Amino acid sequence: MVEWIEANQTIIEIGVSIATMLIWLIYAQLLYFGFRRQRTPRVIINRGREKDLDALCIISNMSKEAIYVEYLLATLKTSVGNITMDVTDFEQSVTEEREDEEGDRKAVPVTPENVRENTRQGPLLSGEFMHIGTFGGLVKRLARHAGIPMQGYRPEGDIRLECLTIQLIALYGPEPRPISATRDFNIKSDHAGSTLTPTSWGTRQGISFLHRRHLSKKVNELNNSNFSVDSTVRLDKD
Repeated sequence: MVEWIEANQTIIEIGVSIATMLIWLIYAQLLYFGFRRQRTPRVIINRGREKDLDALCIISNMSKEAIYVEYLLATLKTSVGNITMDVTDFEQSVTEEREDEEGDRKAVPVTPENVRENTRQGPLLSGEFMHIGTFGGLVKRLARHAGIPMQGYRPEGDIRLECLTIQLIALYGPEPRPISATRDFNIKSDHAGSTLTPTSWGTRQGISFLHRRHLSKKVNELNNSNFSVDSTVRLDKD
């Protein structure tokens, strides 16, 4: 055995070197994947509490670090056109109704202390979530700005609601360019009720270099135009 080892010493040394190199490559790859996983932002958009238009639109930050929410855009696709609106802020007056400890509703002034409840712009820490109201509330808000008459969650006449898209644009950690998270929900609303169904099992993450570059231009356009709402809806006035 010793003689065989001595005779094949060169081959053995080469084999050991190759095996050592492979082990280090695998170890380095595992370290890289772990680092990339920690540095990759992940935001989830989902339904909460209900499965129809009464469901809350919940946004969860599953990233390793905090994100800073810049914009929340909602796009309602209908049979007569699309409406896109900045829904980062709730529609609020200087007062809002709240329930007291006895269950009675009364008007409460909006103060700097509760302003965080009236806008969704700001930091969202790792592991935290927030909601931006119900999907039905968003649908009604967009429909009202487009001039679509509604009966509950159902448009009047032959107009059909087709899809609601929620897009979040945010900054992640020290990254200079924004990221995005987008999810589509199919809508069916008729006399029998309403349904809200995600078109895919997961939220689309906009984290690639090219996508972030495009988002940077989009954010600049939104800021420069003071974007609020855009509509391609054409209603028949006859």
